[in-house]
Amino acid sequence: MPENFQFAYPYVAFLAALPFLVYWLLPAIKNRSAALIYPYFNAAATVSKQKPKKASYIKKRSWYISVFMYLIWLLLILAMASPELIGKPEKKIKTSRNFLILADLSFSMAKNDWVTDGKRVTRWEGVKNIMGDFIIRRESDKMGLVFFASNAYVQAPFTTDLKTVKTMLDEADVGMAGQMTNIGKAIVKGMDLFERDTIQSKVMLLLTDGVDSGTEILPLDAANMAKKDSTIIYTIGIGNPGSSSSDLDERTLIEIAELTGGKYFRAIDAQELEKIYAELDTLEPIEYEEESYTPITLLYYYPLGAALGLGLFLVLINNLVLIFKRLIH
Repeated sequence: MPENFQFAYPYVAFLAALPFLVYWLLPAIKNRSAALIYPYFNAAATVSKQKPKKASYIKKRSWYISVFMYLIWLLLILAMASPELIGKPEKKIKTSRNFLILADLSFSMAKNDWVTDGKRVTRWEGVKNIMGDFIIRRESDKMGLVFFASNAYVQAPFTTDLKTVKTMLDEADVGMAGQMTNIGKAIVKGMDLFERDTIQSKVMLLLTDGVDSGTEILPLDAANMAKKDSTIIYTIGIGNPGSSSSDLDERTLIEIAELTGGKYFRAIDAQELEKIYAELDTLEPIEYEEESYTPITLLYYYPLGAALGLGLFLVLINNLVLIFKRLIH
């Protein structure tokens, strides 16, 4: 018997003796039979030297029927005991916060000035490769994706299915949201997502390589809205602000982070970005709810099915015996 096998209700085994107690304690059922009224019955009985029988009799059951019935009873008891296989205890993860990634998909993210594994790639490809690993690690968070450029749109609403979020990330490419960079609109879109969810802990991660060009809402105004809603915003500036090819507005990103209680990071290359994600894991640690969950596989339907099959087999045997007796007589 496997070590992980057990009965949920082993005490029902006492019912195995119940048929014997019923047989010993309760009187047998007497069946009345038809009798013939005959005026010279006693005289006929004396002449024929036969002993008259009573008008009732106890029907006898074949031994094999008794055996089959008891086996069915044992199988039913076995099903009532609920045999089961106990799996290894697992840790149940409870979602602790909403973690939203705001990623810049403006045309500047297509610049081919990053090096990953010895190969030159675009900024977006470099960011996307490392961001995918970061997403998968956030097991206790509900993750969401908002992409922005001239406009902002939701790529993945908040979900605990992190593999799906990563797939949605992999499918995105530069230019999907326009050409320019509208940071304020991206933060407001993120706030709209937070309002639809019940989890109170809210964190944004804003990645951009450009300067805000929006006119509808300024980034700091949007950050003030986030602060009032107790939302922390971490900002990551992509690229080197001292380079002639960079339009990065570090000052705005630093102010957004400080205003909301977050932190600003600068990612010059893929290695630096990987360190930033590791630090984010420290600043916003992954939290697990220590709830023990033990998977259980129920097996009661096996003895229950066997009892049903045995009962049908017994009915079939009885019918065959009756047919055979009629053919003989």
